[in-house]
Amino acid sequence: MCASYGLDPRFADKSDILAHEQAMLDGLREWAQENEGETLRPTGKNARNLNPIVTAPDGERALEWAWWGYLVGGEPAKFPSINTRSEKLRTARGAAPTRAIVPATRWFEMQKPQRTWHEFSSGELFAMAAVTRPGRTHDGQEFTCYSIVMQDSPDVLADVHDRSPILIPADFVTEWLTSDHAIADLVDEAVALSTAALTSVTASPIASRP
Repeated sequence: MCASYGLDPRFADKSDILAHEQAMLDGLREWAQENEGETLRPTGKNARNLNPIVTAPDGERALEWAWWGYLVGGEPAKFPSINTRSEKLRTARGAAPTRAIVPATRWFEMQKPQRTWHEFSSGELFAMAAVTRPGRTHDGQEFTCYSIVMQDSPDVLADVHDRSPILIPADFVTEWLTSDHAIADLVDEAVALSTAALTSVTASPIASRP
């Protein structure tokens, strides 16, 4: 389960995740600087941290600020919603969910039973796969809500944690955001591509919870 991640404003988009879209890159860096490197955790009833995601509502990429986790009946969901299992997503019935990518430079997991926190990073900008849905709080505020899509970790990371975010490579971002292919096929391709992308990620122990 990915329950925290980070975005360093000094990020380098070496693999061209954001396709040289300078306004988007500048907006992302400005937000990250204002966030002062704070670890990003799920949005809650009182802590309404809104985090950057990239969507393509009309086929064009857009940067927006979204609520991490789902809102149900005006309240944060009682069921786990900050992550979505890729296995469950690929068998979902009905219309394919709206999709997004979550820009990040690292994420954090606890290794068990050692209870040692690790930072997962590669020195580059990640595009973590996400699905979204609209939400509204009791006070009438509307938000885009997102959930990070997780898969089984590859062998190189599995000894630290058994699940990893799906990392979308630059040449699959548009497909992930806009494709009308069957969701099962889209998820299968994303998982296959992500498995390769995750080989460049390393997990380093850190002194305390981030």
